[in-house]
Amino acid sequence: MAATPNAAAVPQQLRLAPDKQALTVVWADGERRFAAEYLRVCSPSAEVRGHGGEWQIVGGKRDVRIERIEPVGRYAVRLVFSDGHDSGLYSWEGLRELDAQHDAWWARYLERLAAHGMSREAAANVMPLNALKPRKT
Repeated sequence: MAATPNAAAVPQQLRLAPDKQALTVVWADGERRFAAEYLRVCSPSAEVRGHGGEWQIVGGKRDVRIERIEPVGRYAVRLVFSDGHDSGLYSWEGLRELDAQHDAWWARYLERLAAHGMSREAAANVMPLNALKPRKT
């Protein structure tokens, strides 16, 4: 039998902003408004977190939106993003961790973007196809 989450750990409400760029999670002891970009780049999916190693950097997500919220049992939700990403399951415990680590993880994300010459802007992370053509010598 699966363990039932502690009632205090289960959100009382999830509110998607009208513009779909933020999700507010309301717990009995407070609430946190998460930007869709933060939730996307810190997704608990294998695409982002790999299989236990260094997180993958996902740039160009400043304007990403949460298109849908799908319940997964009594312990999580799946967020479907406007870029098609939908493989991360956001457990209640995971949302609490995203809240507790928000400032540190966001700062680390921005540092890693800069270190890799990437941007939060979508267009800045696109390689033009003509860059793949061989150079004339």
